Amino acid sequence: MEPITSRRNPLVARLRALHQPKGRRDQGLLLLEGTHQVQELLRLGLAPEHLLATPAWLERHAALMAAAPLPVQPVGEAVLAAVATTDNPDGVVATLAREQLPQARGTGRFVLALDQLQDPGNLGTLLRTALAAGVDEVWLAGGADPLQPKVLRASAGAALALPLLRLSERSELVAKLQAARTAGLQLLATVVEATAQPYWALDWTQPTLLLLGNEGAGLHPELAELATERITIPHSAAVESLNVAVAAAPLLLERWRQQGP
Repeated sequence: MEPITSRRNPLVARLRALHQPKGRRDQGLLLLEGTHQVQELLRLGLAPEHLLATPAWLERHAALMAAAPLPVQPVGEAVLAAVATTDNPDGVVATLAREQLPQARGTGRFVLALDQLQDPGNLGTLLRTALAAGVDEVWLAGGADPLQPKVLRASAGAALALPLLRLSERSELVAKLQAARTAGLQLLATVVEATAQPYWALDWTQPTLLLLGNEGAGLHPELAELATERITIPHSAAVESLNVAVAAAPLLLERWRQQGP
């Protein structure tokens, strides 16, 4: 293909629109940036709609492209910088149709449910931890878009592999939690209470749903009331609470520890 060297090219405008939620919805695409995300895309067997790369990147990654031959649109450095959201892109971006991503069915036996999580970095870290812990599905009620570029980068590819269920309202999450209880899942609410049991005292090998709330307000009382168990992470009184992404790691990985090798 002829290289694109002008930032006024119509394709550049289309891909820049993917920086915003409306653009991603209208086109049904998400934007992946950087070599690692392209490698993850290929490892998962996903086929990009577009793959834009600079000549320098193509030269450095000739082996990668030879192993997974894909149609590549060469672009100039300025064009790549205009399409990317990062300050110092490494020379490649790709787009992926959302329909290629795994879809949550609401029937997982190990589920992470997030209510109004706002910070893209926290969300991406949580998704990465969830994948490492063997979570079946992640349910998201409002909050940050899990398919925005910042979350995709922070998740290190996990957002492409995890079945995600997006819910627009807390009431939808309430209904899903009630159904999960009826289906026999234990619903766990993490609280900062002396009377709550330490998280490791619980049997995490049972069908389980872990509820986590907003960074500032924590778990909404309406959701906490639906929990079958209230658990806590014992820690020093020098801090009132832990960052939600930090707290999720020992909780989610406890199931892995209890199941053993």
